[in-house]
Amino acid sequence: MNMSVINDIAVPGLDRLDWTELGQRLDTDGIAITPPLLTPDQCAEVAGWFDTDELFRSTVVMARHAFGEGRYRYFADPLPPLVHALRSRLYPPIARIANAWAARLGERRYPDDLDGLLAQCATAGQTKPTPLVLRYGPTGYNCLHQDVYGELTFPLQFLVMLSRPDVDFTGGESVFVEQRPRQQSRPVVARPGQGQAVIFPVHHRPRRGARGDHRVQLRHGVSAVHSGQRDVLGIIFHNAR
Repeated sequence: MNMSVINDIAVPGLDRLDWTELGQRLDTDGIAITPPLLTPDQCAEVAGWFDTDELFRSTVVMARHAFGEGRYRYFADPLPPLVHALRSRLYPPIARIANAWAARLGERRYPDDLDGLLAQCATAGQTKPTPLVLRYGPTGYNCLHQDVYGELTFPLQFLVMLSRPDVDFTGGESVFVEQRPRQQSRPVVARPGQGQAVIFPVHHRPRRGARGDHRVQLRHGVSAVHSGQRDVLGIIFHNAR
């Protein structure tokens, strides 16, 4: 899709993001919650796509794989314009944070724009888009996991809450567990409001210690939904095999 078309798609929340503050929160807390990125109407629109089969390349019923209870659907190419705009416009500033992390850990540097990352994914045989919508009903949950889809993994991702907590659903908190070397694991719980996003590491992040930076692993999941329906949009930047 032409970049000028992407920039014309209204995502007013993107202009309000303070990337310096978000980067500091990621360094300090391991996760960061943004102000609302999407309007209530946009959230309802994306959630409403869930039953439109032609928009998706794959559907996963979690219980069949012992992943939890619920369903998620991966978008097919071409991505819906709003999803493509989010993925393309969020990538450059989050790549700056990812590259600062990479420098601290002595890891590979990532391209400055999404097209460059997707070209590297294609070279690695990863050509399937990974943005997805997840839906949980009562008792639905997601086991702790990491979203690694191939050899090339971009280190940060976004989950955008489409539903209204305590109105459309109860329970269903986002859960993160940080596995610290030679220490007990640290749990973090997040409850973003409708339209807000949680930014978090796909697999690990740098953490400053007495001897400099070291890697801490992170897994994420969802606690049980008590009532209602919880819909979430996931923006993952690397493609899958």
